[in-house]
Amino acid sequence: MASILCLLLLLVQLGGPASGGQSVSKATLDLEYLPATNYETNLQLDSGPIEILFQIVRAFLFVVQPNPFPGDLIKKAVQQSFDTENDYQKVVHYEIGFIILASLGLLFVMLLPLVGLCFCMCRCCNNCGGEMHQRQKKNGNCRRRTFATSLFVVSLIMSIGVFCAFATNQHLTTQVQGMQPLLNSNFKDLKTLLTDTPEQISYLANQFSIPKNRALLDLDNIGPLLGGRVQDQLGKRVLPALDAVLTMAGAIRETREALENVSASMEILKEGTNRLSANLTIAKENLNNTLNDPACSEAKAASTCDVIRNSLNQLSINANFSRLPPVTSQLAKVSEVLKIDLASLVQKGYAAFNDTPNLVQNQTKNIISDIKSILDSIGTNITVVIKMLPIQKMITNFIMHLTQTETYVKNYFPIVKQYDFYRWLCCLIACSLLILILVFYYLGLLCGTCGYNKHKTPTTRGCVSNTGGNLLMAGVGFSFLFSWALMLIVVSTFVLGGNVEKLVCEPFKDKTIFQVMDTPYLLNAQWKNYLSGLLFNNSDVNLTFEQVYSDCKENKGIYTSLQLDKFYNISKFLDISQYTQDLTINFESIKINLSNIVLLDEVGKENLLNFSFSGIDGIDFAAYLAEVNKSITKVNLLSFANELEARAEQLTKGALENALKGHASSIRMIHQQCVIPLEQEMKYVKARSTLNQSIRLLQKTATELMVKVSQVITTVEDAQLLINNNASFIIVEETKKYMDVIINYFEQYIQWVNDSITMDVAACKPLANIIDTAVEMFLCSYITNSVNAFWFGLGAATIFLIPAIIFAVKLSKYYRQMDSEDVYDDVETLPMNNMENGNYGYHKDHLYGLHNPVMTSAMEQW
Repeated sequence: MASILCLLLLLVQLGGPASGGQSVSKATLDLEYLPATNYETNLQLDSGPIEILFQIVRAFLFVVQPNPFPGDLIKKAVQQSFDTENDYQKVVHYEIGFIILASLGLLFVMLLPLVGLCFCMCRCCNNCGGEMHQRQKKNGNCRRRTFATSLFVVSLIMSIGVFCAFATNQHLTTQVQGMQPLLNSNFKDLKTLLTDTPEQISYLANQFSIPKNRALLDLDNIGPLLGGRVQDQLGKRVLPALDAVLTMAGAIRETREALENVSASMEILKEGTNRLSANLTIAKENLNNTLNDPACSEAKAASTCDVIRNSLNQLSINANFSRLPPVTSQLAKVSEVLKIDLASLVQKGYAAFNDTPNLVQNQTKNIISDIKSILDSIGTNITVVIKMLPIQKMITNFIMHLTQTETYVKNYFPIVKQYDFYRWLCCLIACSLLILILVFYYLGLLCGTCGYNKHKTPTTRGCVSNTGGNLLMAGVGFSFLFSWALMLIVVSTFVLGGNVEKLVCEPFKDKTIFQVMDTPYLLNAQWKNYLSGLLFNNSDVNLTFEQVYSDCKENKGIYTSLQLDKFYNISKFLDISQYTQDLTINFESIKINLSNIVLLDEVGKENLLNFSFSGIDGIDFAAYLAEVNKSITKVNLLSFANELEARAEQLTKGALENALKGHASSIRMIHQQCVIPLEQEMKYVKARSTLNQSIRLLQKTATELMVKVSQVITTVEDAQLLINNNASFIIVEETKKYMDVIINYFEQYIQWVNDSITMDVAACKPLANIIDTAVEMFLCSYITNSVNAFWFGLGAATIFLIPAIIFAVKLSKYYRQMDSEDVYDDVETLPMNNMENGNYGYHKDHLYGLHNPVMTSAMEQW
């Protein structure tokens, strides 16, 4: 227990800081994971089939010692505060299973040699089976077989026990011989830990270039970034204003086109209607002259001519465009407005506003230079803080101790192998003694069974059978000679190995032993927490063996495992605010003047006002629409011509009919040449829209013109006012956001460094590995398991020597050649089967007073 404690205290002196992750905010930096340290030690234990034997032994020990770990008793033992009565009773209660079995073993050690001595002396006196005379019994054959079978079964059990003992003995030697590569791997991992940790710290410091370069890139592009942000915010008001002016410029062009359409169409329509009116007048006069022909006076034609005469007033125009006022004055004013390219003025406003990033870039050159200098100083400060971690000195000191320890292990490991060879040889001798006894038993059974002849009498048994009996008695003799020594080995290894398993191995697996070691003021009456007192000379820090071991088992960094934040708070030293104060001051001093941006000059505004006063709102759109919506003529000339031709056919064939049909053709010609062109002119104006649509567009524009122009001018002036007077507020807000992005790069880096130091730097898995190697692997898995399995197998074989002795002594009488045999008074009354079975009759010597000579030599008896 003390050695385990010392080992743990030595190993935890590896102290140092630990590791990290990455905090992501507005823009994620590409901070790579800390380069992982590869450790070679593999603590996977594969005992093979012998693990079943180990589990059986552990189950047996649980039966022997089912009590929980006596943590309180161990604490009192360490503090030397045992209560003579109560505590010793608790110790006895805890160890009662071991005490009982050890007592039985010691009783075996003391009594079996004594019993053997008495047995030897008794046989020398021709007692205890020493008389070379076999009493004849009816069940003698059955007894012989029973004794032989029982001895064989017991010998098999003993053989299994010896085999287990031999296998575990060899297993332990094999594990010890293979221990050196595992130790070398542990030392190599410790060296890797010590050499990689400074490299990890340097890596953390070097990674500062990532946020720095990202910040420098953003600073070099402050125009597109900060200027672009300001432009986006101002654009919410500015761009709609400029778009409205641009829309108004398009409306002016559309208005002029509409006025041109109306003006041109009115001229064409006026000329066309005048020509149509003249043609209709001539057609009406010619038709009237024809109706005055005497032929119309006839009774048959009179009614038809009257109907035609009454319809002549329909041959006239319906739409009169001559009385509509012209739009030439409005067209002239709009054309005058268009002499100023309003769209070009708007484009200048767009260009000036889009130049905002360049204005920002040019106006912040000096400040950006100062900020870059501050970034260099931040990098220097952070690098100093990282390299001030309390690890370099600890590593330097420990490397020396580690080198000495490795040299010590390498120098003394051959001695360990040598002593293990002596142990292996002693255990092999113990197993060989049992094997020797088993050889005598197996040879005795073999010779006795093979040499036995049922037709032979006890005095005439053969040499092979007699040799079998002598070999059995030789086995009995060696059993008495060596059993006490074997049991002494079993008891000593049982007490030692069993208690190590119960007091060290089991509590180590469930970490109960750490809870005892972490008891305040246990290992040092002056220190509340022994580990922190030993490492840092400050026992108030709640640093426990269990916590350190568990953290290292999970491969956490030493900074976290050893709670180095209590002595060097990396979070405090890496507080971003202490590095960004100067940055904040410089960013707050940024002043950007956007007054040079002119969205629309006075010429453009005057142009808009001139358009609003162009007079298009004075056009009589109702009169225009009324005439446009009228038909060209009062009657459809084609219908009139068809009807005229139909009435002409009602007349008698002659000159009148032909004349009327000629007038119908003339009317159709007028429709074709005059009406259709007028209708097309009204429907299509320059292949763009109808005259009606042009008039309605002008009407709509005139209705909203004053209000829209006023709104556009107001919107532009408001946007200009925002740029000139209120842009500073937007610039301040966007500068803060821009600054937050720059600072966030360093926040991410510092958070990554902090997380890396607390979690990844100097990952202490090798510490837990070397503790596991020393305790769980070497002490428990290799030594304790093998020792316990050894005494279990050897003890089982040794205990079964007792029934083996009994069966061997009993059985030897049936194999050895006797000096005398039973005599029968009436041979004829003796059943033949008795004779066939070896003369096992009833002893009747006392009836005849016959003397049975017996060999008295002790050597002959054995």
